[in-house]
Amino acid sequence: MGDVYFYHLTERPIEATLPVLLDKAMGAGWRIALRGRDAARLEALDRQLWMGEGFLPHGVAGGPHDADQPILLTTGAVPDDAQCLMTLDGAEVTPEEALRLTRTCILFNGADEGAVEAARAQWRSLTGGGLKAKYWAEEDGRWTMKAESG
Repeated sequence: MGDVYFYHLTERPIEATLPVLLDKAMGAGWRIALRGRDAARLEALDRQLWMGEGFLPHGVAGGPHDADQPILLTTGAVPDDAQCLMTLDGAEVTPEEALRLTRTCILFNGADEGAVEAARAQWRSLTGGGLKAKYWAEEDGRWTMKAESG
């Protein structure tokens, strides 16, 4: 059964935080699905990941080599062999889906009240579905765990 980590972004944008989290997940040896709600947003992240300082091998779902991608950007289903799902912009994740993964990471913008409310609803849904969750917030450039479900 996987854990769910909520990342409340208050100091750095997703574009700065995401490469760090993806790199850590790859370092754990996980295949990662990055789920968003908007294909255009994922295309922009695709360009940013290719042009960033570190190399993060990835692809956008729908290509001929989806099964070979260590990081797959998608608006849809998580590949069967993925161990980690990262969501952004309020992309949905069900308890059943998260239960089969090693880790689910939900990134949300702390300056957007709608995003905060969506994350709270996801916390209730996922912990209500039997998953353990941790809530992390940025403080002075560091991540601090602020809450943990029972």
